[in-house]
Amino acid sequence: MQAARGTALNGAGTAGDPDQEAGGPGPAARPRRIRLLILIAVVVFVADLVSKTVVVATLSHRAPIRLLGGFLTLRELRNSGAAFSIGTSVTVVFTLIALGVIVAILRTSRRLRSIPWAVTLGLLLGGAAGNLGDRLFRSPGFLRGHVVDWIELPHWPVFNVADSCIVCGGILAVLLAARGISIDGSRHAAAARTGAVGGDAVAGTGEGAPGEAGPRDEPPGPRTALDGTRPVPDRPPAPGLPGEGRP
Repeated sequence: MQAARGTALNGAGTAGDPDQEAGGPGPAARPRRIRLLILIAVVVFVADLVSKTVVVATLSHRAPIRLLGGFLTLRELRNSGAAFSIGTSVTVVFTLIALGVIVAILRTSRRLRSIPWAVTLGLLLGGAAGNLGDRLFRSPGFLRGHVVDWIELPHWPVFNVADSCIVCGGILAVLLAARGISIDGSRHAAAARTGAVGGDAVAGTGEGAPGEAGPRDEPPGPRTALDGTRPVPDRPPAPGLPGEGRP
């Protein structure tokens, strides 16, 4: 029993709602996805901040520390450019870009209903916020601060935790876009609806398992003539009168 057409008494959903019909995430999914995004961003920001604080306190006046046979080197390096020491002469520009990225992610999160995209945006937001903190509060001044980098690999620029998360988030974003997964999770709903329509189309053709009769099978009996009339079968000859046909 329903209170109104398409609306259940318990308010669980409405007819025509793609989230309900396709089994997709309902209205309560967005706050959970946003909480996941914020949680990942906070973890990335804290990890980046703590690691930079330890590096500045312990490696500022020390020689680089080589680990794993020289594969990993820990050193303190101040970077005035973007990730991996790119564009060292336009510090203010990268600071403004970081601010724009953070604002764009926060605005985009209003449509967030996909867990993979929540992880992706959380990595990007946490990484951008970590480096932005250095731009705002480290020397030589506001909006011109140098980012602390401290991880060095062979044949690779020195980077930090925030840089790593930004790169990982960018790679995930490319993969999700290539697979057609939208931020609002619409790909899953569309695929479910397409599968349902395809199943109805197959069922309507009458093609079933071998040996099963379908709408294409014709009933036994004489075929229908081209003019639409059914031919009348030959009648047996009428019996003759007594005495007829006898020698």
